[in-house]
Amino acid sequence: MGSHATLDALFIAAGAPGEPPNLSHGSKWKEWLFRAGQDPTVDSLAVLGNVLEEFMDLAPMAGTNEYDAWTERRMRVEHALEENGLRYYRFGRILPQSLVGEHPEPNDRGASQTPPKPTKVEELLEVVVRGLRRAMHPLTHRRKGTQQLSFGNEYDVQDLLHALLRPWISDIRPEEFTPSYAGSSTRMDFLLPAHKLVIETKIVRDRAHVRRVGDELIIDIEHYRRHPGCAALWCVIYDPDHLITNAEGLKNDLQGMRATPDGQVHVRVFVL
Repeated sequence: MGSHATLDALFIAAGAPGEPPNLSHGSKWKEWLFRAGQDPTVDSLAVLGNVLEEFMDLAPMAGTNEYDAWTERRMRVEHALEENGLRYYRFGRILPQSLVGEHPEPNDRGASQTPPKPTKVEELLEVVVRGLRRAMHPLTHRRKGTQQLSFGNEYDVQDLLHALLRPWISDIRPEEFTPSYAGSSTRMDFLLPAHKLVIETKIVRDRAHVRRVGDELIIDIEHYRRHPGCAALWCVIYDPDHLITNAEGLKNDLQGMRATPDGQVHVRVFVL
């Protein structure tokens, strides 16, 4: 499963509720899945399907030792699901056996329940932001003969985020300038003027950059705090290689209300 940061990123992207349990690997994932099953607002089968999707759908090269080991582990997962009356289908879908006849494999694209429709822009943004990694998955693992997309820089992540938000939010203004701070101004990634909300994206490029991300965001926060149209700032940090070892510490250092006499902004931080 890898590091705690890798496990946390996987479950957060899958829609698991709340903060990561402060437990060992072997207990953390069980507690998080149990918590999802107890929360009436969470589709726990969708969370489980999202957690399993990459492992179940992406096979190693056939004929290798890795492929044989993967096949054995995949069969064990399928057997465990079947013992509990469930079945896995491609694209992270888990259905109760009683629904299998009603939802045939080739055409079914639904989850076990219809997720609630967001009632506030913050609810919508949280679904989109936390689901960015999952949204990347079908684009980076496309069918044979098609060009796979990559998300190797901030512009790639911004374009995906912009595309996911456009059907929901009519007025999205990319690259508007902020007021000057320390003799310079900067371009914000996205301003949602109707909601006085700014989204800033960062991508962790390498281990050296890990140490600079927090400092970059501190400067950005000072710029946004002075912007009259920005009451909330959402900082989305995409960490593709899970190089950030203390994501909770980074979030605790930056999140919350930042206020001085010349302006204030409420900051939220997401590490994906």
